[in-house]
Amino acid sequence: MSSTGIADKVAIVAMGCTRFGELWGSSADDMLIDAVGEAITGANIALADVDAYWLGTLGSGQSGLTLSRALGTDYKPVTRVENYCATGSEAFRNACYAVASGAYDRVMAVGVEKLKDSGFSGLLRADPPGDGTAPELSMTAPAAFSLLDPAYCTKYGVDSAQMRDAMTHVAWKNHVNGARNPKAQFRSEVSKAKISGAPKVAGRLGVFDCSGVSDGAAAALIVRAEDAYDYTDRPIFVKALALAAGPARGSMDPAYDFTTFPEVVRSARDAYAQAGINDPRGLSFAEVHDCFTPTELVLMEDLGFCDRGQAVKESLAGDFDADGRLPVNIDGGLKSFGHPVGASGLRMLYEAWLQLRGEAGERQLADPRTALTHNLGGRPGACVSFVSIVGREPNSTS
Repeated sequence: MSSTGIADKVAIVAMGCTRFGELWGSSADDMLIDAVGEAITGANIALADVDAYWLGTLGSGQSGLTLSRALGTDYKPVTRVENYCATGSEAFRNACYAVASGAYDRVMAVGVEKLKDSGFSGLLRADPPGDGTAPELSMTAPAAFSLLDPAYCTKYGVDSAQMRDAMTHVAWKNHVNGARNPKAQFRSEVSKAKISGAPKVAGRLGVFDCSGVSDGAAAALIVRAEDAYDYTDRPIFVKALALAAGPARGSMDPAYDFTTFPEVVRSARDAYAQAGINDPRGLSFAEVHDCFTPTELVLMEDLGFCDRGQAVKESLAGDFDADGRLPVNIDGGLKSFGHPVGASGLRMLYEAWLQLRGEAGERQLADPRTALTHNLGGRPGACVSFVSIVGREPNSTS
């Protein structure tokens, strides 16, 4: 599977992002205003200069009125989208295509989610009615993703204690990174002993193996690449946008072994083809969907950052740490930010924006040029996957 893509046809020229957390004093309207306001100010334009909006939210609104009411926009088109945990990325993808098509000059992708006030816990949820042939829907998300751990150990002959150490390392690494991010929900380093000894949620997944629940919003202003330098001296250029929705037969397919997300493999392959990337290990850094610690380990292989069966060893060796060969979740990831569904994908792009512009503060990497962001929505064997690649310069890939 591959698509023609829109490499270097559009650019991000401004972004905004709220702090993520238990924002009891902020409504969805407040967060939208803050994120969009930061982006508008950064581009030195007026709200009226934005031609159209794409809004991503899972449960904080049912139409474009969620944004137009909050911002008081003047009858501009607002398209509300939702695609599981890839919702914010879906808003970004569609906004980019709108500019690349020539339909609009300036558009904004916005993601917002107000989960804490809703009582959402990350365990209980409402599923659509079905015919009973999707047993994974009867499981909580932690239970479904906990299956990755024993399956991986069995397939690759990994000792269960070593797998536990690797899962612990993922959480430890991401909390170390998040402690250096003023917009993260959790800003404290957590010891490996505390992580590995935490109360269990499902299988061998403890509290620190699971991402948290939070509120937040993020926004990106997108224009044609040839116009980018009219707004900023340091735009970032979109190299690839890939989305894959699987057939969702994993729970019924005896060939599916819970050690890979085929949708991630397909979307990554498509993204690399669009961007002209032969070896993804040459990327400067990546932001991936670490909803659970074993998920990040499997993603390292599905995204081509290491060979099959090597993620545990390479993670423990520090390959994906801030000072490793390919830093992953340098901003703290879902582990430090929590997961306000509509905002997470754009939050990942916000870190790419900061890093590629040299504005990431004490977690700034040395001379990053290209970045990958990844969202995963659904469950093992039944999910959607989004991959974007962005770069500091046009026609600059690894």
